[in-house]
Amino acid sequence: MGHSKEEEISCENGDSAPITNGDLHSLEKKKIKRKNDMTLEDIYNNQYDFEDDEDEDSDWEPTAPSLLERDIFELPKWFCLNCTMVNLGIDPHCDVCGEHRESGILNHGFLASSFTKAEASIENVADAADRLKDPRFQSIASDNRTAIGFDERMLLHEEVEMKSHPHPERPDRVRAIAASLATAGIFPGRCSSIPGREITREELLMVHSPENIEAVELTSHIVSSYFTPDTYANQYSARAARLAAGFCFDLATAICSGSAKNGFALVRPPGHHAGVKHAMGFCLHNNAAIAASAAQIAGAKKVLIIDWDVHHGNGTQEIFEKNKSVLYISLHRHEGGKFYPGTGAANEVGTMGAEGYCVNVPWSRGGVGDNDYIFAFQKVVLPIASEFDPDFTIISAGFDAARGDPLGCCDITPSGYAQMTQMCSGLSGGKLLVILEGGYNLRSISSSATAVIKVLLGESLLHNMEQIVPTKAGLRTVLEVLKIQLKYWPSLEPKFSKLQSEWGWYALQEKKKNKKKRSLATLPPKVWKLGRKRWLYHFWCKKLSLKLRGF
Repeated sequence: MGHSKEEEISCENGDSAPITNGDLHSLEKKKIKRKNDMTLEDIYNNQYDFEDDEDEDSDWEPTAPSLLERDIFELPKWFCLNCTMVNLGIDPHCDVCGEHRESGILNHGFLASSFTKAEASIENVADAADRLKDPRFQSIASDNRTAIGFDERMLLHEEVEMKSHPHPERPDRVRAIAASLATAGIFPGRCSSIPGREITREELLMVHSPENIEAVELTSHIVSSYFTPDTYANQYSARAARLAAGFCFDLATAICSGSAKNGFALVRPPGHHAGVKHAMGFCLHNNAAIAASAAQIAGAKKVLIIDWDVHHGNGTQEIFEKNKSVLYISLHRHEGGKFYPGTGAANEVGTMGAEGYCVNVPWSRGGVGDNDYIFAFQKVVLPIASEFDPDFTIISAGFDAARGDPLGCCDITPSGYAQMTQMCSGLSGGKLLVILEGGYNLRSISSSATAVIKVLLGESLLHNMEQIVPTKAGLRTVLEVLKIQLKYWPSLEPKFSKLQSEWGWYALQEKKKNKKKRSLATLPPKVWKLGRKRWLYHFWCKKLSLKLRGF
């Protein structure tokens, strides 16, 4: 079908107007700007697809691509091993996280250099999965040490269909953590392991309905299937989910019985979005809920679940929202319900006589860092947990609120995760099980998990947590939660009153900090003072001085 040099297109006001080749070039620029404005979460939600980008007029085909099109689409495209973000061009470093295209992170974890190509031969450090299979390291957790649950069969759970972007929940997540632990000599080495087993149907029925169990099991007969557009399964996924749940069940039992000091479940697929009947959010079976049930069978009357994954654990909340023997506390991005999965508002407190046994700390924005999380632990999590006085504590440890994570877009450091773990270790007489949930930047997830396991091993931290100043938004969230929860937890009343009286001081501190940042941002570079631009440096400083004095 032929076209003239001028085509008719529909304008925003409904009229028609001619478009020339020059206009096409302008439209192409706007299209690329729209692509660059997409957030990382939009990319993961497939709102923009690099390979399936078609106009609504499918029969409109220019006779030749524009120069702009050729410049973009002839560049080689590759996906970063560390963060999965797309890169165009021959630069070997990721534009988003800086990781080398041929990174050695799967051999050494976060201890590998992010700037250089992986070594051709790695001496003394074999593949992490192979080391974990070595019989010399397969000691059962019976010496009251930190126990780790890991089985390479969980690596077989992966997305089969080739899409325009790698799925963030991929086997490399646990490979990177295992590589970090192996390189650091932590596991195998300082920790014990427990043998993997698949959880039984009867054990699953304590948490899930037959519909969930049968739906997951059905996938073992299908090469590729989906529960939701982002929750995949292949023929190995059902076994991986049963192994993950089995590890969590057995680790909880071992810790409650005293045969293990504490534990870390290095498992996938994750679990905290899986509810009574449904699988969603990359999750098939709810590992934390299964561990809580196992702990109660082993004698724990009261179980605490702390969920610091950046997403709200809607499945865990659903399972226990009517249960007074399990206290669920979640810290997550919420943004008024606009952040996935949309649940977890502060006023969701439990139902049917279990009000107060569900505590949500819903952050109102992204970028939340160590100070806000630790402040919330000090003012909300620990006071409520101490009054609850649990016999066993579980952490749903998603590391997608870590700095550099492409989905969470928050700012917790490995040190921040270590501090929160140390604060939890004083609960339940130290009976603590940490279960891996989310986390999609390999460097962030492996460094954060390693920092947490070091705390489980007894390594002490030297951080001063007394003078923690939250952001204004973080303080507002904490006050909102305290106001709602103090009717159920009387010990919160003095903390709430004190924080209200100190609101002005905290707000002033935040204002001073922001003012200092703005002032520093307006200063010219000091190197100008020594070079040819020294006249511009003095002019700039004089202008700034006059501005600050009100002229």
